[in-house]
Order: sequence, then structure tokens, then C-alpha cells
Amino acid sequence: MWQIIGQDRAVALLQRSLKRGSVSHAYMFIGPAHSGKMTLAIDLARALNCEGSEIPCGQCEPCRKVTDLKHADVQVVGLAGDDSSTESKSKTEISIEQIRQMQHTASLPPFEGKYRIYIIENAESLSVEAANALLKTLEEPESKVVFILLVTDSSLLLETVVSRCQLVEFVPAPSGKIRESLTNIWGVDPEKAILLARLSRGRFGWAVSAAQDDRLIEQHSEIVETMLEVVNADIETRFILSTQLAANFGNDRNFVFERLDILLALWRDMLLIKTDSTDNITNIDRLDELTEMTKGRSLSEIRNYIRSIQKAIVELRQNANPRLVLEVLMLDVPDTSYKKEVASSGKR
Repeated sequence: MWQIIGQDRAVALLQRSLKRGSVSHAYMFIGPAHSGKMTLAIDLARALNCEGSEIPCGQCEPCRKVTDLKHADVQVVGLAGDDSSTESKSKTEISIEQIRQMQHTASLPPFEGKYRIYIIENAESLSVEAANALLKTLEEPESKVVFILLVTDSSLLLETVVSRCQLVEFVPAPSGKIRESLTNIWGVDPEKAILLARLSRGRFGWAVSAAQDDRLIEQHSEIVETMLEVVNADIETRFILSTQLAANFGNDRNFVFERLDILLALWRDMLLIKTDSTDNITNIDRLDELTEMTKGRSLSEIRNYIRSIQKAIVELRQNANPRLVLEVLMLDVPDTSYKKEVASSGKR
């Protein structure tokens, strides 16, 4: 039984490979955070080592061990390393030492299963040396070894590494599927499930985590509040925010991209409100506030700012100067203050 929700095309691709016995030695799962990449990687690891009649059965001993990450032949490599120390948590790169250790065990036959599987989480965080070392392994793969690289942006990896992997793109899961799963499988209150399904923006993993931990919803709400300040704030306040975001970019890109993604979702919601398509908005709990913010802004202004946000995200992924990109983005916010001044002067 595959645990992943809303990634039918990716599952079908893997099922065909398993049925034909043509499993790739390396896969790259590409999608936003919490979109289910790790879940599908665990699913594939279970399927490759499953002893049941219908793979992955989820019930046999290998499946249970893989699910609990206690299988000797399934290893997760990432920024956290093998310990929970402060030094480990502050790491920003996957080191060449981690890859060398992985290469050593990869050269050995499976210990207790059919395949050795290495799941490289946040693979775009590989150091240059680590990426080059991994490339050599991908170019001369061992039999019965499968590498699964999890990335949000494949452009941050060496092109040669990307070219050695079979790419599996993750698409946003339908809101309806997420809502149904939350209510039917996870027992979430229907009204809360509707809200989480919308706020998740197609990321089933985030919806499940938020259903189990209210702090995620609170954190999301705090980010929304900050991003909404951009809409009607003066230029000085916007520049303070752009400076804060730029300062964070060097140490935690995801911190910045998460906020820009939420800003983009807010302006898309405003576009939908402007075109009377409120049934499809993401932030349904902010409908009244967003409706008010559309006043004084034309449809073309909203569309143009959405393009500005999209452009900023692309430029930041291409390593443009973050402070410059973010300051330009703040300057591009369609302002209504001058319109109010004109309107009031006209009345006088």
C-alpha cells in the first residue's frame, strides 16, 4: 500500500518500473517542502524490500522496519547527520565525509534485504566536493543499490548529477483529495480539514503535520500577518522587511522562499477575489481582509505584482543579489495611498 496522497503520476511511474524490473539506480524527487517526497521515498524503499504478494504490503517485517527507519539497508543522509547535537543542527551543507561513508556501505551487498537504498534529503545542500563525489558513484553504480535525491530546486545541483537521475516531478495534490484524507483517514474535523486543505497549497505532508500540531497553523498565521503588512505599509516599513529577509537568505534560503510563496498565494487570492472566483482562494480565513485590500487596486496591477513576485523567486534561485531583488520587489507593490490623496483632494 502506497502511503503518498495526490501524486498518482509519480506512483504509476514507479509501479511500472517495479513491474518491469527496470528500477533506476538513481531517482530525483523534485517538489516543494512537505509535498510528500520523503513519504514516497519510504514507499519506494519498502516496495524494493517487500516480501508480501502486493508491494509494498506495509505488513511484512521489512516494510515495518523501513517505515520505522530501522532497516539496515535503508539510510537517510541529510543536514542533520547522525546525531542531534547543536553543531549538527546548524549545518548548512551535506559534507563529503557523509558521502564517503555512504559510498563505503554502498559498495557492500545488502545486509538484510534485497536492495540498499540511500535517501539524500535536501540534496541541493550537497557541498561542491560532496556533489562531485556523489557524481562518481552515480556514474559507476553498484547493483542492488538505489539512490533517491530529494530536492526543492534541481537547478541548485550540478547538472551532471541531475542528468544521472530519473526525475520525478511532484505536483500540488488536489485540495479535495487532501480534505477527504484528513477527514476519513486522520479523523480531522470537516471544517478544519477544509481550512488545512486550502492553506496547504497542495502539500499533503504539511496538512497532516498541521492537523497534528496547531503550532504550524499559528506559525503560518504569523507569516501571513507579516506578508500582509507589505500590502498597505509605507516604503520604509517594506524596506525594513526586505532587509530582514535578505539578512536571512545566506543562512536559510527556505526561510525566505516560504515567505515569498505565502506572499504570492495572498496576491493570487486577491486576483481570484477581483475576478469573483472566491471558491478557489487559499487563505479562506482571510477572505474579508483580502477583499478590502483589493479595493483601489486594478486587476492589471495585481497581475503585474504577481509577476514581480514570481520574477523575484526565479532571480533568487539564480543567486542574484538578495537585498537588491527584495528591495525592487518592495518598490513594485501597487500603492493605493496616492489614489486616496487624489480622491480626497478632488472632494476639496
